Amino acid sequence: MLLVVDVGNTNFTFGIFDGEALEATFRMTTKLQRTSDEYGICMRELLAHNGISYEDIKDVIIASVVPNVMHSLLSAFIKYFGIHPVVVEPGIKTGIRIATENPRQIGADRIVDAAAAFELYGGPVFVIDFGTGTTYDLVDESGAFVSGVTAPGIRTSAKALWEDAAKLPEIEIRKPNSILAKETISSMQAGLVYGQIGQTEYIVKQTKKETGYKDLKVVATGGLGTIIASETDAIDIYDPTLTLQGLRLIYNKQNRQKLKGMTQA
Repeated sequence: MLLVVDVGNTNFTFGIFDGEALEATFRMTTKLQRTSDEYGICMRELLAHNGISYEDIKDVIIASVVPNVMHSLLSAFIKYFGIHPVVVEPGIKTGIRIATENPRQIGADRIVDAAAAFELYGGPVFVIDFGTGTTYDLVDESGAFVSGVTAPGIRTSAKALWEDAAKLPEIEIRKPNSILAKETISSMQAGLVYGQIGQTEYIVKQTKKETGYKDLKVVATGGLGTIIASETDAIDIYDPTLTLQGLRLIYNKQNRQKLKGMTQA
């Protein structure tokens, strides 16, 4: 089995693949500082809870946008799984070409999402990830990552409201019954959700206008993406496992490279 790990600013998301089948997923918070022992024991326990022995994990691939957890996390896999994970970083084969001005500044999560969307749905494709930040990335018909837009995520915007405005409460993020809010909580929910929908629709519209791509496929992912995707026609496909599938696809490309190298040798 292959364990794929998406290390985001808010959560770790783990996926266990048996071939192409995603057998289980689980999450851990990124916010807590942990030692390699804590990571190792916690991951073993989470696997066991899903009916999977850590001994069944034959390899690991990680994409991370949080550098300060990587030393402990990598050490945990080495110590508790006996595995040196593959890490998505500059130089790794992904199946797409980064054609921006500074490729090294593109986050590993965005590269993984773009690679997955291009391979699964073809290009040109516009990839939206509703995470801590909401990212909008364009992959052209040749598989080149050509541009990206970065905006505050829904939860980030909400946190700014209730932390910086003394009288605004912490709220559940969900679509209210109406945009015509009559009290504080639903007014905040309306602003957050409908504001994100409006932002998404405009960015998609403007991207199509500037690129001339009339057949541009729009693929969304991210935990809160389901709220937005269900409320707009601007999104063609909502794929909650896009990042995990992308990690699997990228891992397979590394294996093929290794096999080719062994054959040539």
